[in-house]
Amino acid sequence: MNKLVSILLLLTSICAISQNFEKNWTGYFSYVSIKSIAQGNDKIFAASENSVFTYDLSTKEIETISTINGLSGEQISTIYYSEDFRLLVIGYENGLIEIFSDRDDSVLTVVDILDKPTIPPDRKRINHFNEYNGKLYIAAQFGISIFDLASLEFGDSYFIGDQGERLNITQTTVLEPYVFAASTDGGIRVALVDNDNLIDFRQWSEIATGSFLGVQTLGNEVFAASPNNAVFRVDENGILGQVITFPETINGFTSTGETLTITTQSSVQSYIAGFTQQAQITNITDFEYALQFGFSYNNNFYLGTTNLGMLVVPFSGNSAEQILPDGPIRNDPFAIDASPGQLWAVFGDVDISFNPFPLSQKGISNLKNGSWKNIPFEELRNANDLVDVIINPQDTSVVYATSHQKGLLRIEGQTPSILYDETNSPLNIPGGNRDLGIRLYGMAFDRQGNLWFVQSRTNDALIKLSPTGQFEIIDISSIIDGEDELALSEIKISREGFVFFGAVRSGLVGYDPQSKKFNIIKDEIGQGNLPTNNIRSLAFDNQNRLWIGTLAGLRVLFNVSGFFEDDATVESQEIIILDDGVPQELLFQQSVTDIEVDGSNNKWLATATSGVFYVSSNGQETLLRFTKENSPLPSNTVQDIAIDDASGVVYFATPNGLVAYNGTATAAQETLESVYAFPNPVRPNFNGNVTIDKLTAGANVKITDLEGNLVFEQKSVGGSILWDTTAFGKYKVASGVYFILVTTEDLLETKVAKIMVIR
Repeated sequence: MNKLVSILLLLTSICAISQNFEKNWTGYFSYVSIKSIAQGNDKIFAASENSVFTYDLSTKEIETISTINGLSGEQISTIYYSEDFRLLVIGYENGLIEIFSDRDDSVLTVVDILDKPTIPPDRKRINHFNEYNGKLYIAAQFGISIFDLASLEFGDSYFIGDQGERLNITQTTVLEPYVFAASTDGGIRVALVDNDNLIDFRQWSEIATGSFLGVQTLGNEVFAASPNNAVFRVDENGILGQVITFPETINGFTSTGETLTITTQSSVQSYIAGFTQQAQITNITDFEYALQFGFSYNNNFYLGTTNLGMLVVPFSGNSAEQILPDGPIRNDPFAIDASPGQLWAVFGDVDISFNPFPLSQKGISNLKNGSWKNIPFEELRNANDLVDVIINPQDTSVVYATSHQKGLLRIEGQTPSILYDETNSPLNIPGGNRDLGIRLYGMAFDRQGNLWFVQSRTNDALIKLSPTGQFEIIDISSIIDGEDELALSEIKISREGFVFFGAVRSGLVGYDPQSKKFNIIKDEIGQGNLPTNNIRSLAFDNQNRLWIGTLAGLRVLFNVSGFFEDDATVESQEIIILDDGVPQELLFQQSVTDIEVDGSNNKWLATATSGVFYVSSNGQETLLRFTKENSPLPSNTVQDIAIDDASGVVYFATPNGLVAYNGTATAAQETLESVYAFPNPVRPNFNGNVTIDKLTAGANVKITDLEGNLVFEQKSVGGSILWDTTAFGKYKVASGVYFILVTTEDLLETKVAKIMVIR
């Protein structure tokens, strides 16, 4: 009966080759926290939280492998490199396995364990890989699975508890004729490795009770590590004898067969046959570190740290070389902002009710001219839980970040200069409650260079900071009770200078600085028609329409100029689209976390669970849809979007990392001096759109053949338009040279460019 049950639970291989997205996407992942290290093919492989980098031992070159190359973006638990098959095997916390080929850089996704319904989600973690005779022994929270590296197929799965129960297998090792399995809840078990019936739990004998972190082979002996920091030798009779105890928790226990490496938080040591210590490191000059993993190879230690990437330390010394790909300080950006040539990211966090607890102390990252500058928390003047960041459009060297507990941080030239709080500004802690603190969130600049922002849990909630450093505090109690309101969220400013900000319970509030007048719309028909009063995001488009993202859907306010008129009924409107001919509300019941408007007046819409939607200027057409499943997005939770208007690059911040899409919509230019088309020439294998870039707003673009026949005409909204290389959508144009004739909206300037099409 037990054998039959085990057979029914066998895993059948379910694999798919992942797509490579390097052509249109860029990944900006952090590699400061290294969780696992492997070696092979004259390379060191180092796994961070959800991506991997390779370090070539001959050329010293570093390359990264991430979602851009086809990885999932999930949390990595362990990696292993097979020299015989030139395969890097990546195991994940959720049971997913991905196999990266060192021959062609392809990624094979294996979802057998991840998708197996008979294995509970909390028992799928991949703990360790061990290769023996072309078979990969996968130690997981449920037991052991076998994977054939030659055929890339799953074999048997072993549930080796006393009655066939699942055990959390931490590691396996083979010392012929036996295979050993260590577990946290079933001791150490052993079986004959060539036994064809290992799916029968009765073939496995328990030789040691208790909890074990791992079991490894060293020479002709087997060693095991326990959570109480002890290492044991397993003799030929299966009896354990303690050989050493460490003063710290063992974080890494790995063997190449000839060398056993044991890692604690502050030390690493390697042992050769006979458990003879080969080398030891307990202090590394010039680095303050905490270790997660250690690996010994060719008289060097390769150390995975929590915040310094990988350190390489020779056996003979204590000075280290840091190996760390360029990237941000963390992999969980919460808010981002971009201006031409740069991006800023902050890593604070709040939950769905805008609660910042538990408080976090995280740094800031700045991407400028292709390189990252990371500012640690220790330099942020104690500004914890930074939840928004904004670049001054009039001086892009000045940046502000809001703390949801400590105030407003000003950064000048990548140096934090001032933290505005209760000691040096009119900002105050409501009721003197230090736990509550100064809870700032959204920010926006008006056309005069004033910075507007909002503070929660107080009636002195709307704040203006002038370019000269003068504060103005505006009481909002005439429109909502700020002390009772759970939180204020986003803020945006219209062409007229009207200030709009969202609340979690109260809806959308507008303020006219000239008349000092407030107004509000809510979730009831006749009072605003919002899908909910919980406002999450706001954006003004190029037509001065206010797009409103809420916890439960999307709305657009078309008549912003009439928002403060007496007796006016102000209603927001749904965007209705046709889905297979059936009218549907765009993003119905979706939590819209951010809205950004590009140079073509199209909208990028971020959601909390469904990735990103790129829609036309009126929202009627979905131009692109990016999810974790069809793009390099490492998560379908997209927390923020930022657009570089000069390049058209669109950045996406997710809880699992930052990626960028090479968009084509750029901001309008002042003149036509720099108009150009790309790609040029259009080659036979090109199937995309031609971008005509560096246009002025409202420019008329005509494309003709050499005989003057018109094949395309369109008026620009922003700084670029797209041509699908057809004659008004009817047929692909023939090979030849085509003229691009551009005229400004006022007819005062013209520009002629050429493009060649090769079919």
